[in-house]
Amino acid sequence: MLFRSQDELIFDGNSMIFDRKGRLIAQGRQFEEDLILADLYIEKRGKEEFPKSKEAGKRCRSKRPALRKIGISKSIKRDKPPIHPVETGFKPVRILGPLEEIYNALILGTRDYVRKNGFEKVVIGLSGGIDSALTAVIAVDALGKENVIGISMPSPFSSRGSVTDADLLASNLCIRLIVLPIKSAMEAYKEILEETFKGLLSEVKEGIAEENLQARIRGNLLMAFSNKFGWMVLTTGNKSETSTGYCTLYGDMAGGFAVIKDVPKTMVYELSKYRNSLEEKDIIPISIIEKEPSAELRPEQKDVDTLPSYPVLDSILKTYIEQDKSIETIVSMGYNKEIVENVVRMVDRNEYKRRQAPPGIKITPKAFGKDRRLPITNRYFGYRV
Repeated sequence: MLFRSQDELIFDGNSMIFDRKGRLIAQGRQFEEDLILADLYIEKRGKEEFPKSKEAGKRCRSKRPALRKIGISKSIKRDKPPIHPVETGFKPVRILGPLEEIYNALILGTRDYVRKNGFEKVVIGLSGGIDSALTAVIAVDALGKENVIGISMPSPFSSRGSVTDADLLASNLCIRLIVLPIKSAMEAYKEILEETFKGLLSEVKEGIAEENLQARIRGNLLMAFSNKFGWMVLTTGNKSETSTGYCTLYGDMAGGFAVIKDVPKTMVYELSKYRNSLEEKDIIPISIIEKEPSAELRPEQKDVDTLPSYPVLDSILKTYIEQDKSIETIVSMGYNKEIVENVVRMVDRNEYKRRQAPPGIKITPKAFGKDRRLPITNRYFGYRV
């Protein structure tokens, strides 16, 4: 019985053998190498199960492949038919709970993708947020602490708590942490662009271009480490962000593998709490789990400035993406029409970003990529009712 992954797909083992009556007689473990053996007693068939005519019987026999008898041991003697394992008190193996199964799938997918593609170490940008924290913990569980490097890249907009949380997380995981402040790089870009950008910003000091430059500076630094040392960059974006385009091309989307690409934000919190429950101490600091989500690309920025609350957002995304429900149907379920239309609009308009994202592990019924792929260039706008 094999358990392995192939890019997005996870094969978790848990093979099963059933007898002809549909009874489970043997079962393998999930996410563990296992060998299961079972004797199958083929009961005598009734006449009605054989072809009624000789001609039909000949055709049936002619299609049967040649069988080669393999003897396991000549010392084994059987005086009577083998006993069904179910008759000897066979009990199915323990089935993992939903969070345990998902977490193990993320570990397996990360380990196989990194190792089987010839990499030894990975590098992750640690922002002090929950997404990068969960990604780092999964990487350590998959590859070992000695093969995971964290890079903290604070900007003038990074809160003190985010910097200390990244340091505490790295300490808890016993991984190497490199701190690279990006203020000087931001000022260099500002100086280069100042003349061209002059007069374009009237009401605010800086806009989306300046915000995204910060993410792209960080992406450049991570890729520099990848090129220099041969480390694979693991991106940290979740499904909620990927769905709505709340991410930066060539910035936080730059990397070789997206570990939590198919994990909704609300599930990121659940998995983080689950992982903490396995230890005597909180590997992911509680301060990270409890802080309000923010990209910290401008003063006092919060995710809810741009997106609905994550419980509402994830519920709408699940209904629209995984269940293929229309806007009218989703609104009829009790959601605000304006919010639903805005979410669907973001999903449809950001297919071009997702097309350029690295592969990630599939853990939901419908993941972006092979499961759900729309043409970027089209005249259809799904958000119009």
